[in-house]
Amino acid sequence: MRTAWILPVLLSLPLGAQEQFQVPYELFRLSNGLTVIVHEDHSAPIATVNTWYHVGSARETPGRTGFAHLYEHIMFNGSKNVPQGAFDRWLEAVGGDNNGSTTTDRTNYWEDVPSNALETALFLESDRMGNLIDTMTPARVDQQRGVVKNERRQSYENQPYGMSSILLGEALYPPDHPYHWPVIGSMDDLSAATREDVAAFFRTWYGPANASVVIAGDVDVPTARRLAEKWFGDIPKSDPVPPLAARPALLAAEKRLVLEDHVELPRLYVGWPAPPALSPASAALDALGGILAKGKSSRLYKRLVYDLEIAQDVDAGLDAGAMASMFYVVVTARGGVPLPRILAIVDEETAKLAAEPPSRRELERYRNQTEAAFLSSLEKLGGFGGVADRMNEYFTMTGNPGWFAQDLARTRALVPDDVRAAAFSHLSPGRVVLSVVPEGQPGLAVPEKK
Repeated sequence: MRTAWILPVLLSLPLGAQEQFQVPYELFRLSNGLTVIVHEDHSAPIATVNTWYHVGSARETPGRTGFAHLYEHIMFNGSKNVPQGAFDRWLEAVGGDNNGSTTTDRTNYWEDVPSNALETALFLESDRMGNLIDTMTPARVDQQRGVVKNERRQSYENQPYGMSSILLGEALYPPDHPYHWPVIGSMDDLSAATREDVAAFFRTWYGPANASVVIAGDVDVPTARRLAEKWFGDIPKSDPVPPLAARPALLAAEKRLVLEDHVELPRLYVGWPAPPALSPASAALDALGGILAKGKSSRLYKRLVYDLEIAQDVDAGLDAGAMASMFYVVVTARGGVPLPRILAIVDEETAKLAAEPPSRRELERYRNQTEAAFLSSLEKLGGFGGVADRMNEYFTMTGNPGWFAQDLARTRALVPDDVRAAAFSHLSPGRVVLSVVPEGQPGLAVPEKK
């Protein structure tokens, strides 16, 4: 089945028939525990290697945070047969591209290459899986530690509104919850990490039994299996790691926080605890976010930005994780507008949706937008969020790399009362309200409770 023609066919099918589409794959496991997933797409002479290690910041412990993200950087810094700096150079020499990212639940790496250079990508990925630790000197750890600390300064501490995600996570989740600390880690923990600490983290989480590799594109299954055995087969077997259990957060009452920051406009953040990704309510909560704040006809945009002209922008949605999630509303007010006025309108609109379901037209608009974006995403094979990355995500979350049709069906099955029930059940008084205001203007914030 080829991405080049699957989308036009799907978009022309009757509503029920669209649910039957498949993204074909073959799955096999090597003797060392590595899961390999192969997806053939011969529409273009390109291939991608997408590797997920089932470790993110949620696998860390208090006092030892930031290791998963630090390792993302170390993984690009050379291995036994790949000199420092050669990873990118060698990929670029064959016309390839690559990157990686870390979340609470996983770390991923991908290489997009011309299909005749697939073996180069597999060699590079396998060498750092099997032969990284011997080259991981204290000097290299120190170098990447400095890079990560600088990233924290640039992306969080010195970025307007940059500390908001950290403050929300710390307030929403208790100190012993794995989502309490940020993915980037704390400065103190990064400074205290030794080479031995980091090496122990690698041995625990970066074995083949805790990884899955998607090989997708212009390659056939027998060739992919042969190359996977050739490059990954001799990596020593590792112990499998059990998946994380769901652990939704609970808040008994509202928490209010105020941050004076180097910003020009006040911004309101409201976050509620929500169930984990792919739980029964998650699709309805996604729709709730869309009806509230996606597009110019959404309820909060129309009222705050268009009608009253007291906000610059609005956003709402579900920040979904494997253990727990947060439903959020974010509103950037216009200069001088007090955030209590914004919060009052947010509360009015969320209360309306908890009392009465949205119109069928509102839900249909959200559903059409979501389906169009979902189907369009299938045109992208590699990179972040491409077909290969989604296959790894589905495998990690459901055990089925081809869960595309089932995922789309979750949205298509929604009825208006599902959205009302989600708002009623999950937008409870237990929430976090964070006001970020310009320095010297605390009067614009939602006041902290005494």
